[in-house]
Amino acid sequence: MEAERILVELFVMFAAAKLAGEVMERIRQPPVIGELLVGMLLGSHALGLVRETDVNIALQQLGAIALLFMVGLDVSLDEVKAVGARALSVGGAGIVLPFVAGAGLIYAVAGSFDEAMFMGAAMVATSVGITARVFADLGVLRERESRIILGAAVVDDVLGLLILALVSGVARGNASALGLLALGAGAIGFVVLVAAFGTRVVGALAPRIDRAQIERGELAAALAVCLGLSVIAGAIGLAAIVGAFLAGMAFSETRRTWELHKQFDPVYHLLVPFFFVVTGARVDPTVLFDPSTAGLVATVTALAILGKLVGCGAASWGMGTRSMGIIGVGMVPRGEVGLIVASVGLNAGVIDGELYGVVVAMSILTTLVTPPVLKLLVTRRPPAGAPAEEAAT
Repeated sequence: MEAERILVELFVMFAAAKLAGEVMERIRQPPVIGELLVGMLLGSHALGLVRETDVNIALQQLGAIALLFMVGLDVSLDEVKAVGARALSVGGAGIVLPFVAGAGLIYAVAGSFDEAMFMGAAMVATSVGITARVFADLGVLRERESRIILGAAVVDDVLGLLILALVSGVARGNASALGLLALGAGAIGFVVLVAAFGTRVVGALAPRIDRAQIERGELAAALAVCLGLSVIAGAIGLAAIVGAFLAGMAFSETRRTWELHKQFDPVYHLLVPFFFVVTGARVDPTVLFDPSTAGLVATVTALAILGKLVGCGAASWGMGTRSMGIIGVGMVPRGEVGLIVASVGLNAGVIDGELYGVVVAMSILTTLVTPPVLKLLVTRRPPAGAPAEEAAT
C-alpha cells in the first residue's frame, strides 16, 4: 500500500506542476511560481496530498542536482573569465550588501547566528534564468546591460555556492577558526581543481566516451560525473549541488558536440518540478498570514530588493541612469537559487518552518516583481535628442 501511495503522490505532484506551469506561461509568469504555489496547496499544511517523506525529500534533492547541473552546462570557465571588471564589480556588490542586510536582520530578530548566516546566503542569490528569459523574450540578450547582468549572475552563482558551503559547514558545528579555515580551503580547493581541470579531463576522455558501446554513452558519463562530484562535495562538507554545478561546467565545452542539453532535457523536466513542488509543500501558508511573520516577509523582501538595486546599481555607475536601473532590477530575482538555500537549511535542521516560509516567500516575491519592471525599463527608450549614455567600461 505504501508503494501505491508513493506512486499516487508522484503522479499528483508531476501532473499538478505541469498544469500550473502551463497556466503561468499563459499569463507570462515564470512556471516556477506555479510549481511552488501548487506545492503549498498540496502539502501537509493544506490539502495533505504530498507528505514530507524520505522519498519526496530525496526527489527534492535530485531535482536540485539536475537543476544546478543544467545551469553549469551553460557556464564555461572562459565565460567566467570574459565577464570583465564591470560584471565582477556588479556581482561582488550584489553579494556583500544583501548578505549583510539579511544576516544582520535575522540576527537582530532571532539572535541565531546559524539562521542569520543561512538568510544571508539566501539573499545573495540571483536567478539568472528569470532575467535571461525576460531578455530573450524582448530580443535584447546582446545588449550591454544584458551581458553584464548575465556575467554578474555567473559570479553570484559561483560565490553564492561557496558561501552556502561555508555556511553549511558552520551549521554542522564546524565553527572553530581552524575548522572554518579547513572548510574554506577544502571548498575553494575543490572548486578550483574541478573548474580548472574538469573541462580538460572531460576533453581528454571524450574520444574514449565516443567509442563507448552502451547507448547514449555521453549522457551516462555526464550523469555519473554529476552524481560522483555531488557525493564528493557532500563528503567534504559542501552542498551536493556545488558538485552538480561543477560537473555541468566540466561538460560545458562538449555540450554542443554531444547535444547534452537535448539529451539531459528529459531528465531535467522529470526531476526539477519535484524540487519546486516539494519545496512549496514544506511551507506552512498560515505562517505567511500571521501578522508578525507577514511583517518579517515584507522587511526581508524589501531588503532583498534594495540590496541588489543599491549594490548592483552603484557598481554600474557611469553607464547612465537607465542602464543602472536595468542592471539593478535584473539582479533582483532570487528564484530557484534562494529556494535551494532554504531547502538546504531546512534539511540540515538549521532553520525552522517559519523562517523557511519567509525565505520561500521572499524568493517568490522577488521573482514575481522583476519581469514586469524589467520589461518596462528595457522597452522605455530615452527621449529623442537625449545624449547617448556613456559606453560601458
